[in-house]
Amino acid sequence: MPTITIELSKEDSANLAELTRRCVDADQARNGATTHGPLESAADLLTMLAQDAAMVIRRPGSWEGAGMARLLAGHGYEV
Repeated sequence: MPTITIELSKEDSANLAELTRRCVDADQARNGATTHGPLESAADLLTMLAQDAAMVIRRPGSWEGAGMARLLAGHGYEV
């Protein structure tokens, strides 16, 4: 499986850590009824987002692919 390495600011890394804590809390509040489980690390969260981004190409009509296409469009990337 390919590996992608990224660099983030300390602030972005800390914010992702907080977001993963919130994802764990949300997963627990739903008794595990989330699509990807508790997302316990930034890597888990970013993997889920990368999979959804790939769906822009693989399954453009899916809610994940369409949602990511809208997000990209909001940044000026009409894909």
